Amino acid sequence: MKNPYIVVQQQPQSAVDNAINDAAQNLPFVPENFNVAGFVKGLVVGGIAAYVLTNPKAQETLFKAIIKGGALLNAGIEELKERFEDVKAEIDAAK
Repeated sequence: MKNPYIVVQQQPQSAVDNAINDAAQNLPFVPENFNVAGFVKGLVVGGIAAYVLTNPKAQETLFKAIIKGGALLNAGIEELKERFEDVKAEIDAAK
């Protein structure tokens, strides 16, 4: 029986999701309405998170990447500030 007040919108699935779900349809132990692609994605994300949380070398590498990314972002912001000041000076000089 379907409740008319509960509307579940289906998200469009990618080709990879469809391929994974289609491949798992023939397995006898997988329920018909089970989203295998979502389950596999969760396994991968969980595995990566467990690896990073338990491996000090992976944590160090991740933190270094975050610091480098932050430094690049700060450099970009400073460059934008300089360009803004240059344009502002040109406008003031034109007056």
